[in-house]
This record gives sequence, C-alpha cells and structure tokens, in this order.
Amino acid sequence: MRLFAALATLLLVVGFATGASAHAALVAVEPAGGSILKTAPKAVELRFNEAVTPGAIQLIDGASTVRDDVRIDASGETISVVMPPDLPQGTAVVSYRVISQDGHPVAGSVVFSVGTPTATKPPANVDVGLSALIWLARIGLYLGLFVGVGGVFFARWVAWSMAGLTVPRVALAIGIPSAVASVGALGLDLLGLPRASLVTAAPWKVAFATSAGPALLVAVASMLLAMMALRSAWYARIFAMIAFIGVGLSLAMTGHAATAPPEALTRPAIFLHGLGVAFWIGALAPLAALVSKPGTAALPVVNRFSRIAVLAVGLLALTGLGLAIVQLERPSALIETRYGAILSIKLGLAVLLLALAALNRFRLTSALARDEKAAPALRRSILLESAIALGIFALVAGWRFTPPPRTIVPETPLAIHIHSDRAMFQVLVAPGKAGIDDFVLQLMTGEGTPLAAKEVTLTLSLPERGIEPFERGASLGPDRYWHVRKIELPFAGRWHMRIDALVTDFEKITLEDEFEVAAP
Repeated sequence: MRLFAALATLLLVVGFATGASAHAALVAVEPAGGSILKTAPKAVELRFNEAVTPGAIQLIDGASTVRDDVRIDASGETISVVMPPDLPQGTAVVSYRVISQDGHPVAGSVVFSVGTPTATKPPANVDVGLSALIWLARIGLYLGLFVGVGGVFFARWVAWSMAGLTVPRVALAIGIPSAVASVGALGLDLLGLPRASLVTAAPWKVAFATSAGPALLVAVASMLLAMMALRSAWYARIFAMIAFIGVGLSLAMTGHAATAPPEALTRPAIFLHGLGVAFWIGALAPLAALVSKPGTAALPVVNRFSRIAVLAVGLLALTGLGLAIVQLERPSALIETRYGAILSIKLGLAVLLLALAALNRFRLTSALARDEKAAPALRRSILLESAIALGIFALVAGWRFTPPPRTIVPETPLAIHIHSDRAMFQVLVAPGKAGIDDFVLQLMTGEGTPLAAKEVTLTLSLPERGIEPFERGASLGPDRYWHVRKIELPFAGRWHMRIDALVTDFEKITLEDEFEVAAP
C-alpha cells in the first residue's frame, strides 16, 4: 500500500491525474502497465477519474488462456480484478470495458508479466461491424426525433395543416426501430458482445441500467405520441406538444454534453438546443411540400414560420456556443482533436444553413409575396437545407465514438519500481513510447522514507538494437523529485536502465532494471 500511495502521489505531482468528469478515464493501475513481477499479484487495481460500473473484464494469462475464474470487486472509482491463485508465469493481459456515468463504454488493456515476458497480446475487437450499426441507428434516431416529431409539431402548431407530412411519417417509422436498435447496440458495446447476442437478455439489461436506456424510452414515447398526433382527434395538438418536449428531454437525460459539469446549465442547454433543432429542421419537409402547391396558400405559413424561426436560431446559437465552450475547454481543441474536427465541420454546415435561412426569409419569401413563380427557387433552397441537415446528423452521430476534449486524460505514464534492501526508486516515463520522453525519479530508502542525494545520473541502453549506454544527469525540481527531460528513445523495445544516486562523497547507491518502451 505504501508503494501504491507513493505512485499515486507522484502521478499527481507530475500532472497526469485529473479531476472528475462525466466521461471515465483510467488514471492509475497497480501493478503498473508493463511491470515485470517476481510473483503474481493478488489483484490488479484499476482506478478511474469517476465512479464506473464493470461491463466486461477478461484475463488472458501467460499461457494465452482466457480465464473465467477471476473475481471482480467494484467500489466507486476503483475496480479490483482478483487474480486466480494458479496464475502461470509469462505476460498476462487484463482487458476491461467499463461504463462511465454518461452511459458510454470505456475500454482498454493492462499488460504485466510474471517472470520472463511472453508473446501474449491484448484481445482484438469482437465485432468490427458494431460501430456501423451504432452510427446508423443514431442517424435514424435523429431523423425520428427532429424530422418526425419536429414535423408533426410544425403541422399542428405552426402550419395548422396536415399537408406535406409524408416525410415526417417516414422519419417516425425509421426513428422508432432505430431507437430500439440503439438500446441493443449499446448493450453489445458495453459488454463487448457480437451482434448475434442481440437475441439474448444480457445486452438489453445492461443498456437499460445506464442513463441511455431511460433516455431512449422517452425518445420512443415521443415518437409514438407524434404518430398519434397525426390523427384528426381532439388530443392531437396536446400530443404533438408533449412529443416535442420529449425530444429535448430525451437528449438532456444522457450523453457527453448533458452530463458535463455544471449539469444545472448543460442539461437545460441541451434541452433547449434539441427543441430548437426539432423546430427548425422539422419544418423543412412540410414547408417544401406546401411551397410546391400552386397559388400563394403557403405564404402565410412561411411568414409565420420565419418570424418564429428567428427566435429558434438565436436559441440554437446561444446554447450551441455555450456547450461548445464547455466541451472544448480551449480553442486549440478545434484542430487538435477528432471531436473538435467534427465540431468545426458541423459549424461550417450550420453557417451554410443560416445563410440559406437568411436567403429564404429576406429574399425568396418576399419574392413569393410578389410573384408565385418564385416558389420553385424557395423550394430548392429548403431542400438544400434538408440535405445539409442530414449531413449534420451523420456528423453528430460520429460523436458517439469520440470523447470531448474536456474528458481526455493524458495517458498514464509508464511506471517502474526498483527495490533493494537499501533503497526504492520509483520512476515515471512519459509517455513511455518511442520518441521524446521525460523521466521523473522518486528516491526512497528501503523503509520508504525520502532519500536525500547530492547527484543522480540516469543511464539507458538498448542492447538488442545496438544502442550502447548513454548517461543523462538528473536535476532536482521544486517538487523534490529528480527530473530528466526530453530524452530521445528512438526505438520500441526492452530498454535497460541504471540509476546512480550519490548519497555522500563516499557513498553511491546504484539500482538497475529493464522496462518496455511501446511503439508510438
């Protein structure tokens, strides 16, 4: 436990740990990844930056055997994988898949060796087609919520006409099964199961245990109410309004953005943003159908929608900007991360939508009032808006696989522990990959108390690639740890490390060990 506490303290000092966020990330492992142990550990402890729920955790031992006799203990941010007593020597892999508070899976592997390392590798993904299923189901869900429910709301509350609802009807027919498929696909992803397991209860059970399960139920209920609102009945307008509110509610119940702190602001922002999208995008297909009809009957509806749309666009811009600031945290994330790249493209498409909306309101609508021959141009502009909206749906669905920058925790550095009767040296190598690395050294006595040294030297070599030993002097930092910065490790492989600590003018402590440098 003293070693674990020292490692945790060192991690915090050099800045590799972070505060809690709404998307889980691994921040510490005991034993450290890449460790070579003399005896098998009693357990592998995984510590995350927030409370997590175990999904699928698997152990492959040094004989490349998948073990089914491990015990999983979960408590808050920590998951303990208790090792079997007969763990053989060789390289073992603990692959984990846990569920974060936003309902998304977080997966990875921890590799350590008992005795001489062997060629054991982390398990491969179970089903490469699952991501495509999740993405397509998400697009179908957006169609149902925004085009379907939004279109019915427009017909009942803005157009006061049920004309032109063919596209919203089709969108609802697509959206409901897509929502159901999303639940099952989420369960498969959480448990790492193949698509054939959709017919079993396990993926559905685990999906409904997350925040995404109830949110998708609300989405389905909203779409069913919208379908009922298509009927000519006294409750139609009421159901359309409830369904419309359900769109924002379902989005605010789960996901990266909704669970971002402070939730008192982000959840209402997501709710309002979803309503704004449903109002704007839902109106496009019915408007295009109305404008296609001869005469100027569509003009009052177009004018009424344009006046309300100004408020909707303002709401979208305000909430979208606030959510982007929370998710990105820094402007550079727009170009440095995949999430930022998707957001940048989305913003570009949104600007095109705004330009078309302005063209429709200030030019084409006015032209339609003067001459009904302007209707084809207005219809083409509305159809182009619809196509751009579909592209935005496809883009945003990709966010399901890309954590926002605010949740990204830097990779846990490679940790090496060297222990003798006289001293314990704890070394962190960041990032622990071939290239430029930083070394942080913590020197302790054999009893675990701080060890004062006058001078510390780090010597590295990689005999298997012909790299002879080279020395670097360490400098004592204000944090009382010894630092060796920007050392180039040109190759991946098993490097040899020697640390010489000059304790007095007549006494020097030397400890040596090997560590595995991964490929970049």
